[in-house]
Amino acid sequence: MKILVSADMEGATGVTWPADVLPGTPEWERCRPMFTSDVNAAVLGFLDGGADRVLVNEAHWSMRNLLLEQLDERAEMITGRHKTLSMVEGVQGGDVDGVAFVGYHTGAGTEGVLAHTYLANSITGVWLNGVRASEGLLNAHVVAEYGVPVVLVTGDDLTCRDAGVYAPDAVTVAVKDHVSRYAAVCRTPARTAADIRSAAKQAASLAVRKDPVRGGPYTVELEFDAEHLAMYATLVPGVERSGERRVAYTSDAMYEGIRTFKTVTTVVSSAVEEQYG
Repeated sequence: MKILVSADMEGATGVTWPADVLPGTPEWERCRPMFTSDVNAAVLGFLDGGADRVLVNEAHWSMRNLLLEQLDERAEMITGRHKTLSMVEGVQGGDVDGVAFVGYHTGAGTEGVLAHTYLANSITGVWLNGVRASEGLLNAHVVAEYGVPVVLVTGDDLTCRDAGVYAPDAVTVAVKDHVSRYAAVCRTPARTAADIRSAAKQAASLAVRKDPVRGGPYTVELEFDAEHLAMYATLVPGVERSGERRVAYTSDAMYEGIRTFKTVTTVVSSAVEEQYG
């Protein structure tokens, strides 16, 4: 059994503040061990549950945040940016039986600790075929095309609730409870590590490959906080204006859909000015 762990940082134990996830800050350095603890707990739990391979894919910001030296020696890790499937890189190999979303968060424009979708700001909402979409929902549709189920989700309590939309059978672990976008009631790392390890062991039984889902076409709509960002997004072929601050595009499969989404966010981020956005 092979498990892919997609590891984001905003939903990690103890993380509540932008500086906690911004590479290079003292707060980020402090939170890296807690982020690594969450991921390592998932690794250990899946191994407890019978997995013989666990591949961790760094999915946050620079994708160079986890402390490799603290992971169980039986795990492997993809670290660094510029990957074909970004947050779920590795699922396309054809040998993954289950995916875990560790340290995930809610989507842009919704309640949740450090809620956003790909860009920390600028995007105020994302919809997939009319359904409000988090990164978890988008990525779940990508992995479903490879016949791989999402078996574990960790993050704040609202992230766990969001997982019920796209992975209703997955085991969930809330490492903190939402108070505001920048505040939470947090459990200690020792407690969350034990909870995640136990949940991952349970989730291993759900890691059974399924028939690939061909659910397209997929229409993705994005809303921005400024009109010029919508205009700039239309530089990407196939992306059209759907409103004053909105754009939309349609893809036959989520493989193309998520790659277009990443392209749009990359292009748009280059048009954000420091003071006015």
